Amino acid sequence: MERGYRTYGLLAVLLACACTVSAGCLLGIDAPASLPAAAAETIVTPAPESDAATIMPAAMAFQPADLPADYILRDRAATAYAGVDQVFRDLGWLQGYQVTFYRLDPDRDDMTRVTQEIGIYAPGTVKEVYSLEKDRLLPLEDNATDYQIPFPQLGDRSTAWRESRSGEYGTVVTYTVIFTKKNVYERISMSGTSTDYEILKALAQTAAARIQ
Repeated sequence: MERGYRTYGLLAVLLACACTVSAGCLLGIDAPASLPAAAAETIVTPAPESDAATIMPAAMAFQPADLPADYILRDRAATAYAGVDQVFRDLGWLQGYQVTFYRLDPDRDDMTRVTQEIGIYAPGTVKEVYSLEKDRLLPLEDNATDYQIPFPQLGDRSTAWRESRSGEYGTVVTYTVIFTKKNVYERISMSGTSTDYEILKALAQTAAARIQ
């Protein structure tokens, strides 16, 4: 009988220990921390680039510092509405600006002129303006002295031409570059007895970069 009590006692102690260990295990293990909710993904959609220039045409025009030091400012003014062909008014001409610089050497009968013409149009019509102006650059007949020349791409579309004419004052060469960017059309030319393609190229690139 004593052995039976002892057996029951041992069994009770083991059961009590098992329960204690089991409870200890359950109580001693922390519940896994709840994972933070996934942060809501923020998608930023960039605003579409405006198809209209945001600066005034006068701010796009060449300044004296843009040209070599021997060029002087001859004229700078806003374009008058009356001075714009009707076809371009119909295409949504809004405003314009033009500037002219000269380099003059009387001792050598040498004169070179740089002009810049800027036209601002209603968005969506400037491509037609470019097509019309490009057609005007084409010579009326086959002429080996008028031809298109390689030129860096400017803005949205561009082209450049070289024209040579001989007269009583010698041979006059004219380089003309036209291009569009946003709703801006520009025509830049260098004409005279001494012309420099590289200067014209740098000026045209400056003009295109100035359109914002």
